[in-house]
Amino acid sequence: MLFTDAFSSQKSSSTYELFKEIYGGKQTSSGKNININTAIDVSTVFACCRLIGDGIAQVPLKLMREVGNERLPAKDHPLYEKLALRPNRWQTSFEYRELIGWHVSLMGNHYSFINRIGNKIIELYPFQPHMVKVDFESGVLSYVVTGDDGTKQRFPAKTIWHVRGPSLNGWYGLEAVKHAREAIGLAMSLEDTAARLHKNGAKPSGVYSVDGKLSPDQYKGLRSWIDEYLSGPDNAGRPLILDMAAKWTSTQMSGIDAQSLEQRRFQIEEICRYYKIFPIMVGHSDKATTYASSENMFLAHLVHTLAAWYEKSEQSINVNLLTDKDRREAYYANFVEEGMLRGSSIDTKETLLGYLNGGAMTANEVRSKLDLNPMTDELSDKLRIPANIVGDIQGTP
Repeated sequence: MLFTDAFSSQKSSSTYELFKEIYGGKQTSSGKNININTAIDVSTVFACCRLIGDGIAQVPLKLMREVGNERLPAKDHPLYEKLALRPNRWQTSFEYRELIGWHVSLMGNHYSFINRIGNKIIELYPFQPHMVKVDFESGVLSYVVTGDDGTKQRFPAKTIWHVRGPSLNGWYGLEAVKHAREAIGLAMSLEDTAARLHKNGAKPSGVYSVDGKLSPDQYKGLRSWIDEYLSGPDNAGRPLILDMAAKWTSTQMSGIDAQSLEQRRFQIEEICRYYKIFPIMVGHSDKATTYASSENMFLAHLVHTLAAWYEKSEQSINVNLLTDKDRREAYYANFVEEGMLRGSSIDTKETLLGYLNGGAMTANEVRSKLDLNPMTDELSDKLRIPANIVGDIQGTP
């Protein structure tokens, strides 16, 4: 990465705040300390981040240009390859955009250094969000980045690509893990409770009472016997053989009594609300879910969740990575949402046939979507206008 001498540098006096940001975390009402590392141990948080990261990364991202009435891939522009293939020396476009999705999902912000020579972008160098502090003074943004060696360096806004999540002040994204920490902490506590329940057996706790007083040796022997024959999942359901007028009385609720399964299901839905993810997308559904309703939910995920991320990312690229001259010359970023259909042959066929027969695409444009060579006949480059709109195919009313 190239840093110009115009940026000021200073030695950090302490790494305590950075350590606290990475490994700390505010304690929740459930007693769990929640930070980035502990949050992704919760399967629902991990799944939500993966859905957003994969959704942003798996569709083609192309730099386009309007030329007259045509919209063409701008392959001659130096930014085209950075967005579509290789943003830096070690990441593919998929890996880079996936990283952006995870950063914004967990920490609300992503920062990349825009390495330019002149007006040409050489690479996009991603920073860890916790290494960056955002300053906003008198309407001017600047970014202070802490290096691995503790040094700090200030960057002007034009050198940093800042992708924000939802924001209350307009210049810094809300950190989802901090705001969802109570829901995440409760999910962790419920998981721990279920684990302890199965570790100690289906009825893990109770009172074993005998007549008279046990000597120390008798107590140790009884304790050893209980640990060997009553504890653990392998002993769940085994009958007890008691002597000395002994009695066993269970004192703890089972998983069904405590409704732990219902609570764990609810926490899945609660965490999904923070990420605007439909629970079925993380593998959570109820008995009322049908194939038809599932299909509509998958479509709703694209329309209500991913479409917003595409629009946010496109506008951010247009504003921060393209120059004023580029925008005047009608360059723009475009996520090709049809890429979500890849792997679904039936949906791909129906969608492309709809474009073809509805007059939105020519046969050769449809073939290009399938990476097929164009046909040479003239009709393959003409739109099929539906007969019920203009008459028959020859244009006769």
